[in-house]
Amino acid sequence: MERQWFSTCCVLLLLVLVSCNSSFAAAGAKPLYLKYKDPKQPVGARIKDLVKRMTLEEKIGQMVQIDLTVASSDVMKNYYLGSVLSGGGSVPSPKASAAAWVNTVNGLQKGALSTRLGIPMIYGIDAVHGHNNVYNATIFPHNVGLGVTRHEDPQLIKKIGAATAKEVRATGIPYAFAPCIAVCRDPRWGRCYESYSEDHTIVQKMTEIIPGLQGDLPANSRKGVPFALNRTKVAACAKHYMGDGGTTKGINENNTGFVISDWQGIDRITSPPHANYSSSITAGVGAGIDMIMVAYNYTELINDMIYQVKNRIIPVSRIDDAVKRILRVKFVMGLFEKPLADLSMVNELGKQEHRDLAREAVRKSLVLLKNGKTADKPLLPLPKKAAKILVAGSHADNLGNQCGGWTITWQGQTGNDLTSGTTILKAVKSAVAPSTQVVYSEQPDASFVKSSKFSYAIVVVGEPPYAETQGDSLNLTIPAAGLTTINNVCGSIKCVVVVISGRPLVIEPYLAKIDALVAAWLPGTEGQGVTDVLFGDYGFTGKLARNWFRSVSQLPMNVGDAHYDPLFPFGFGLTTEPIKS
Repeated sequence: MERQWFSTCCVLLLLVLVSCNSSFAAAGAKPLYLKYKDPKQPVGARIKDLVKRMTLEEKIGQMVQIDLTVASSDVMKNYYLGSVLSGGGSVPSPKASAAAWVNTVNGLQKGALSTRLGIPMIYGIDAVHGHNNVYNATIFPHNVGLGVTRHEDPQLIKKIGAATAKEVRATGIPYAFAPCIAVCRDPRWGRCYESYSEDHTIVQKMTEIIPGLQGDLPANSRKGVPFALNRTKVAACAKHYMGDGGTTKGINENNTGFVISDWQGIDRITSPPHANYSSSITAGVGAGIDMIMVAYNYTELINDMIYQVKNRIIPVSRIDDAVKRILRVKFVMGLFEKPLADLSMVNELGKQEHRDLAREAVRKSLVLLKNGKTADKPLLPLPKKAAKILVAGSHADNLGNQCGGWTITWQGQTGNDLTSGTTILKAVKSAVAPSTQVVYSEQPDASFVKSSKFSYAIVVVGEPPYAETQGDSLNLTIPAAGLTTINNVCGSIKCVVVVISGRPLVIEPYLAKIDALVAAWLPGTEGQGVTDVLFGDYGFTGKLARNWFRSVSQLPMNVGDAHYDPLFPFGFGLTTEPIKS
């Protein structure tokens, strides 16, 4: 009876307290003061105040980042999660608008804000050549092409960073997993196109994209310390800088003696992945990983981390250290004051100004490797006025091939319906004189070419889209259909071959047949940048940021190696003068 009376009293007391709090709120009483929610307080004081209020579960939740495909408002709330990401192809819906992205991000944010302490989450996305996961975004050339531009326009990369930041913010996202500053030393690696150069000094110069993404470091700030971002900027993430581009035979995630934090990186500490997950967590967190991109299996990670901390395998001081770093970024970014995105920037996505910048980047990223079978008879620039010209090849009218991997989906996709943009064929038709007949044939046979009396041909061939391990290659050859097209066309009429690829490919056996050869890398959505230079509106200026090998048997081969004997050396690139109108 006494126990029942006690329970009844506790319930009544609770009801009285709730009623009193409601009365205070109704009367306009001030809510309880929380130092961490006061923007006038120093960031350090806010962090200290918040961390001391957090439970172990809340702290560990801040260290966990999950993919959009497994995220929901309830998941954010129930597990106190600190971050969500969109991996390649992880979208709210196919061809989602900027507004749809904003609504999705805000929905997850509201789940995070509904927790006891109301700590906002931070949303991140791979924006490695523009806002590449998002339909209708401007897709810039991949880094392998941008490294070519370093002499012509060293500020171009900063402008690209600024444009990318605006398009990322247009979708309500404040955090970009870019730039990749790996130094690719072997083109057999499937991520070589994510690297600016084989030379670390060029890669270092290209980090100028970071102030483009984040904004310039304020005058009163120290390097390495987070600073407040303008609402048109995003937090950048310089990634893959330690050993990532120097793997054995260019095999993705092969030995380099270092552990990196990336997509399911904790799982991949062991081989096979996830073989000893607990020890991998211990090693990763102990090595200094603050936020774990677990992607999917978040409950196992959280439960294991809680167990390890409670059993003193991972010290709570290491957890506190990680959480303080994460919270510092969130406080400085202003997420506690303005956690929700709005629709004010949606028109920045795919903006013409950004597309014009991408077109400029394409022009400056092209490298002219050959121009005429003899130096005194150059083929380029091509005349815009001709009776009839041929455009051929698997990449001439294929936006997906033109953009490469990490475009809309992780691996990219072939075809023209993945996003909006201009193929090289469409750009050719726009560039030539109205009287010039343009004939397109993806794989013409030699007899057709010989009998059709073409003035010249533009052959566009290269690699299919790929990303990461799926792009690892030990032969680096142009697919057979592309080689057949080169032989059929260039063996019959004057031709320029435009190679669309994420790295140098075997080309020496076919070079004698080719009149002019252009390395166009992976130019993105703005194919007019290619024709701007082919037809002489602008001159070729690009210089190779990596050497072009003769055969794969030479690899790895880089500037300074004893066996250095490339087909086209590092820094090579012919130039042309623009045609004066």
